[in-house]
Amino acid sequence: MSCLFISGPLYSDIVLCYKKIEGLGFNGEKIKMEENEIREESRKVRFLRLLVDFSILSIQQNDLSLEEALKIVEDAKCAACRLFPGKEQTFELIYRPRFQRVIEERFCSLITTQSPQGRGEA
Repeated sequence: MSCLFISGPLYSDIVLCYKKIEGLGFNGEKIKMEENEIREESRKVRFLRLLVDFSILSIQQNDLSLEEALKIVEDAKCAACRLFPGKEQTFELIYRPRFQRVIEERFCSLITTQSPQGRGEA
């Protein structure tokens, strides 16, 4: 158990204590995180990690077109959003850069030739 002591001229001493799974909120109500909920959340995170890892391997190792690779990324994003509704921005911050790096490594020449302002052109 960890405790944080807050004091000040306008406040009486406040003790905020929390435990890993169960604790008291600021206004005294119980914060309940059932072990089943924690296990389910962990299962979803593991599944998403495996999905992203296998998607990246598929892009790296399979004979895919650029469009097919981009479709894999969008399918992974849809799956992530189904697992964690409302977390599209989180996907964009965490996983999109990984996918972008892999796609750039795999399709660098294609991306350069398809770009209207190809790299290295003046």
